Amino acid sequence: MANVRMIKPIRRLLVANRGEIARRIIRTAHKMGIATVAIYADSDAGAPFVREADTAIALNGRTSTETYLDIDKVIAACKRSGADAVHPGYGFLSENAAFAEAVIANDMIWVGPSAAAIRGIGDKLAAKRLMQTIAVPTLDAHEISADADAAAAAEKIGYPVLIKAAAGGGGRGMRIVESPAGLAAAIASARREATASFKDGTVFLHLFERECSIQRRHQKIIEEAPSPAVSPALRERMGQAALTAARAIGYYSAGTAEFLVSGDEFFFLEVNTRLQVEHPVTEAITGLDLVREQIRVAEGEALAFKQDELRINGHAIEARVCAENPAKNFLPTPGTVDIWQPAEGEGLRYDAGIESGSTIGVEFDPMIAKVIAWAPTRREAAARLARALEMTRIQGITHNRDFLVSCLRTSEYLAGDTTTDFIERVKPAANRKPEQSELDLLAVSAALFGRAHRRAQARVQRTIVGGFRNSHMPPESIQYRVGSELLSVSYRNNRDGSFAVQLNDRHYRARVFGVDASAIDFELNGHRNTIAITSIGDRQLVHGPGGDVELRELPRYPLPERAEFRGGMMAPMPGKVLSIAVKEGAEVDAGQLLLILEAMKMEHRITAPAKGTVKGLKVAEGEQVANGALLVVFEEAKAAD
Repeated sequence: MANVRMIKPIRRLLVANRGEIARRIIRTAHKMGIATVAIYADSDAGAPFVREADTAIALNGRTSTETYLDIDKVIAACKRSGADAVHPGYGFLSENAAFAEAVIANDMIWVGPSAAAIRGIGDKLAAKRLMQTIAVPTLDAHEISADADAAAAAEKIGYPVLIKAAAGGGGRGMRIVESPAGLAAAIASARREATASFKDGTVFLHLFERECSIQRRHQKIIEEAPSPAVSPALRERMGQAALTAARAIGYYSAGTAEFLVSGDEFFFLEVNTRLQVEHPVTEAITGLDLVREQIRVAEGEALAFKQDELRINGHAIEARVCAENPAKNFLPTPGTVDIWQPAEGEGLRYDAGIESGSTIGVEFDPMIAKVIAWAPTRREAAARLARALEMTRIQGITHNRDFLVSCLRTSEYLAGDTTTDFIERVKPAANRKPEQSELDLLAVSAALFGRAHRRAQARVQRTIVGGFRNSHMPPESIQYRVGSELLSVSYRNNRDGSFAVQLNDRHYRARVFGVDASAIDFELNGHRNTIAITSIGDRQLVHGPGGDVELRELPRYPLPERAEFRGGMMAPMPGKVLSIAVKEGAEVDAGQLLLILEAMKMEHRITAPAKGTVKGLKVAEGEQVANGALLVVFEEAKAAD
């Protein structure tokens, strides 16, 4: 009698994650006819993933440790919801064996690998030891429990070394150390960050860096498939090594084996016992829905395809759009996304956890969205993704979108020269600087858009043409500021319905063809464009053929400006004061650590801008501070005569 596979259909799936991850899982579950349950922190109560689930359970907390990482809370929510299965997404509890065991112990289906596999290979050190027993190539690594052990291991390996948390991922708990002087501080910082993110402070040393395409702060921002550095023969060898590892632990469900590639050699790094953030590029070139396959495996279904049936079709690239400032060392920039409007086009996919009006808070990572482009060739995929990013409206918050476009258009990227030092080596432009002609176009569009709306809202003399004068009067005028540049626009009606426009010392002729609530269709010196515009107070959020620009409308009668505060260190973002390294009255050198601020699960060092004296400390350890809050009163040392 043939073996009969036991199939247990999932009817209600709880997604133990948030943001774009939860939306991604919910989307596939709904396509499969499965009801979904979301769980949410207080700050996520209004998030799209909460509304898109069939039902949602509040976890009553703000931070990840208070909510999404609290196993007891999540299991209690599972019981309340009536869910018969749990999908952990990719992140938070997805690689937590204790959580998997708790789900199974409560008679629910766990959508993921077994708890034994997670425990055995999810730990980076245990995985490395296992690979060595089955002859998969690995790099040298040392587990450390004390600073003395670390110093000895680092001397043996040779600097630079990489401090890396044994648990978790996503760049958390990783530090590069160039010399012995920075080793102890880097280990302490990595342990704190790993413990905060994963509740596991074990770390180990690793020689050199991982090949993870283009990254900042050890987190990937551009991923692609297939790899431009991997030949078909190398791909086959690495694939077989990954399968050997999976068979050795009896692995099932989706997972990712990571290798470091050097020429034709490769070395095992780790296994992520989950889907990864960049899984959409694999889906794009294979045509598979990996979440669907995960769910089917959890239900007891066999895979519907074989290895020799899989084909690589074209090329896919993913860019992670984040709330951060590339010009300030990628400092996170929490805030409100006033406008989110993805571009439309063939081969594009958006995995986003936000919508217009969403807030990127300090409690979680700064991800806004992932944008994925597929095309028949790598060059076309890069061009398609760069243009899609330019045409996507993301306004009201500082982000890295224009930096990503710069990366994709460098000659190095197009040549496939993508290594972990790409940003430092290639130095892509941090921000886009619009050309003068573009600024003029957008300033004139904003002026004429505002004129049309003011005229439409007029309560008297509606039949009179806007700007009409029965005598020779000065033209209508308005001023905008973009960064440090002042744009003075003046315009006057011509008899034929066009406008004579002067912008600073430049002259134009404009004609308006149509204006609606959010755009103007007009012609400037014979060039016709439709410009999207949203007015929020004195801010004109404008989107044209080159991308986003924010114009600040200046008041007609300016108020006196408040003098800038000098002699103080301000908080660059909202966060928690993790530690203070100096005392009041201390004399410090330039670059010396003053305090550490924690925000978005990352540590940010506040250092002395010059040699001087700490005249006052305005915060205490553990205190939550707002963006721009005064942290330290600092007096710079006077130069010697």
